[in-house]
Amino acid sequence: MADTKAKIIYTELLKEDLVVIRLVPVTGMPKYKTGQFLTIGLPVRAENKIVKRAYSIASHAENRDYFECVIRWVRKPLPGRVTTELFYLSVGDEVLLGDPTGDDLIIEDKYRNGEPDNRRVVCVGGGTGLAPFIAFANHFRDTNDKRQLVVLHGASYVDELSYKRLLTDFENESKERGTDKWNFLYRAAISRPKEQYNRSWNGQVGRVESFFKANAQGVSPLDELVGEKVTPENTRIYICGYQGTIDGVMDYVADRGFVNRDNPHEDGTFEVKYESYG
Repeated sequence: MADTKAKIIYTELLKEDLVVIRLVPVTGMPKYKTGQFLTIGLPVRAENKIVKRAYSIASHAENRDYFECVIRWVRKPLPGRVTTELFYLSVGDEVLLGDPTGDDLIIEDKYRNGEPDNRRVVCVGGGTGLAPFIAFANHFRDTNDKRQLVVLHGASYVDELSYKRLLTDFENESKERGTDKWNFLYRAAISRPKEQYNRSWNGQVGRVESFFKANAQGVSPLDELVGEKVTPENTRIYICGYQGTIDGVMDYVADRGFVNRDNPHEDGTFEVKYESYG
């Protein structure tokens, strides 16, 4: 379908190169699935043409008010054409919006035979790859999905933990309501703990995939968090980020029997779904 105009209704600058924006199509909100992405197009004056880029949708399908995206301003090795323009826009400005698309991170809730799939869902977001898992969290909460949802986020600096307050609130709410009603856990990892700005960090250090790294006893930080060994029989994994993050997770979980679409089981099934943006 043709692109449609959308109006910016909200912006929040989290740091100089990280912004949350909310968009409303002028033709109304289309139907879409939690975990999809969309394209944003803007005229780039220097090239005299419309340039489009894909961004994960951080809002969930039950939200009929707006699309939310969290966007990093690409500045190296060269400034990103679309992100540079986006960072100069204000509430009321318009962009071109493509239809939501993509099925790599669509939430699965059934086995192939139609039986309910009640395995826990572990989401791994590198940087702005957290976005679709914000949508997951809101979707699970609003639809009363009883499966355990674990969101793991990796960033270089503590001020890049874009939804830390929201996700921490969700975990506290889960404890208050009871995990039989809303079963949610959130942890983050900082990859540059020795830098001055990160000195106060007392959580997981290293890349986000380090949550899957087992110690000498074969127990990973994720195992400790959920209280059991994570296996394909009890867990599905969703990853969004650079290819290095995806490969890093697979390096740790392959020995436990996890596979993705690139190397599925004989029956064509796999437990790891991923979306790479680089």
